[in-house]
Amino acid sequence: QVQLVESGGGSVQAGGSLRLSCAASGYSSYSSYCMGWFRQAPGKEREGVAVIGGDGSTRYDDSVKGRFTISRDDAEKILYLQMNSLEPEDTAMYYCARGWTRQCGGLWYGRGDWGQGTQVTVSS
Repeated sequence: QVQLVESGGGSVQAGGSLRLSCAASGYSSYSSYCMGWFRQAPGKEREGVAVIGGDGSTRYDDSVKGRFTISRDDAEKILYLQMNSLEPEDTAMYYCARGWTRQCGGLWYGRGDWGQGTQVTVSS
C-alpha cells in the first residue's frame, strides 16, 4: 500500500522560506515513478506546483518558477520542495503525490496516489 507522508509546513512571513519533505513507503522501485507537489487553497481547485520524473526531468507551474525547487532522493525515498521568496498567494494545503508511470504527464493532470497534506501559511 502506497504511503506518502508530508512534513515541513508551517507559518512564515512573506519573503521567507520553507522546505517540504515527503517520505514514501509501501512500494518498490521508487525511482521508477514520477513524483510531485500539488496545492489547494480554500475555495480553489487543486493545482500542480512541481513534478519530477524518474529521469530527473522537472516541470513547474509558472507562478513558482524561479522560487521553488523540486528534488528527490531515490535512495531514501524522499521528495523535497524548497520554497523561497514565499508570497501570501502561496498559502495552501500542499500535497505530495506519486504518479503511476515514470513520466509525469498523467500526474500533472491528477492521476496518482496522494498524501494527507501539510499546511503552508504565508502572512504579509
